[in-house]
Parts: sequence; structure tokens; C-alpha cells
Amino acid sequence: MEVLYGTRNFLEEVLYANLDILQEPSHGLQAAFAEKALQFKLHWLLFWFIVTWQDYGDFIDLDGFDIDYANDVLTVKLGELGTYVLNKQTPNRQLWLSSPVSGPSRFDWDQVTKAWIYRRNKANLYKILEDELEQLCGKPIVLS
Repeated sequence: MEVLYGTRNFLEEVLYANLDILQEPSHGLQAAFAEKALQFKLHWLLFWFIVTWQDYGDFIDLDGFDIDYANDVLTVKLGELGTYVLNKQTPNRQLWLSSPVSGPSRFDWDQVTKAWIYRRNKANLYKILEDELEQLCGKPIVLS
């Protein structure tokens, strides 16, 4: 079975390794740096999602597949299967996901697991997307 693998690079690994400073920034310069680093990380992550989902759209060849990114909101339309919306909430240090399968979720960065985690049920953002996209589209994708 063919599987599409999202490509993560060295830059992302460096950013993940240093996101612990974002957990509880102190005052002054460290807090300002932490906010800028978070904005950059979230922007980069959404860009990575755009590229990976565009490749997945080509891979699954689905009618009505479309990606739009505007005002820090990424919208992925899967035709009649539904629409995903992912947006960054910089003030809350979160990623918000609206899924046609699991509904709305808010993800926080977890330094221990180095993943975006939904605090209510400890679900991993990448795992949710991998499972749901395969369920909806019938072809696997590896994001983690």
C-alpha cells in the first residue's frame, strides 16, 4: 500500500527541541523572544501543513479538494467528505482544529512528548489527522 509521508526537516526539529521556553515565559526579553519564536513556529507549522496536504491532495486525487490559507487560518476542503480548519491562536499558545470527524479541538505544545496535544483526552494532533484522513480518503498519510 502506498503511503504519503510528510517531510519534516532539521529546522522543525530544532524548533521543537527549543519550544520548552514557550511553556511559561518570564518577563522582559525572554518573554518577547518566546512570543516571536512561537509566532514563527506556528507560521512554519501551518506552511508545512499546506505543503504536505497539497501533496496528499495530489496523492488521493479527490474531487473538490482545495486548500486556502488566509489570516492565520488554514482551510482544507475534502469535497463532499468535509472541511478541516486549522488556525493558530498565538495569545493562547495553541493550535485550534475543526474536523469533520472529531469536531473542534484545541492543542497545546507538550515539551515532554514533543507534540501538539489535546489536553482533554491527551490526543496527538498528527495522529488524529493521520487516522481521520485515512478513514475519510482511504489512503494513509504519515505526519509524525
